[in-house]
Amino acid sequence: MTKERNLYIKKLKFIFIIHMGRELYKFNQYLNESGLRATRQRGIIAKTFFEAGPHISVEELYHQVVEKDRRIGLVTVYRTLKLLRGAGLAQGRQFGDNHTRYEKTPGDSHHDHLICTRCGRILEFENDTIEGLQRKVAEEVGFAVLDHKLELYGICKECRSRGKKAGRKAPPTLS
Repeated sequence: MTKERNLYIKKLKFIFIIHMGRELYKFNQYLNESGLRATRQRGIIAKTFFEAGPHISVEELYHQVVEKDRRIGLVTVYRTLKLLRGAGLAQGRQFGDNHTRYEKTPGDSHHDHLICTRCGRILEFENDTIEGLQRKVAEEVGFAVLDHKLELYGICKECRSRGKKAGRKAPPTLS
């Protein structure tokens, strides 16, 4: 190919990525490399997933997808989430409620979770001190950490406040 043609193709790919979104572009690449088709239904599900908030269940995603196309079934949503996980674009997590919740795979950053056992709210947080302490502990015992997750279970501020208003004793806070 000529130099101009290569430049033209690179520009088209760049425009395509901008228009489609980096995640959808990576998903379509994964499908292509896996010998699978990038169908309209998979595109709708993936786009809806990437636009959704974090920690979405399959059922919650399905309800959002059906608003866009009633012909898409729950099984197709399950299968597409499995493909998104295979592409490294989604992670499944269980937060103690017997439901798998999905979130976009974080890029370079890492976050942990606070989970309210009353209302189910999941709060994300990042803390460099905690991350450093975990690395230090692993180094001290000669442990090579490949991955980790930190989930703290308790009662969120709003539920604690509602407990006080209802005359119930709110659980103590950690100090």
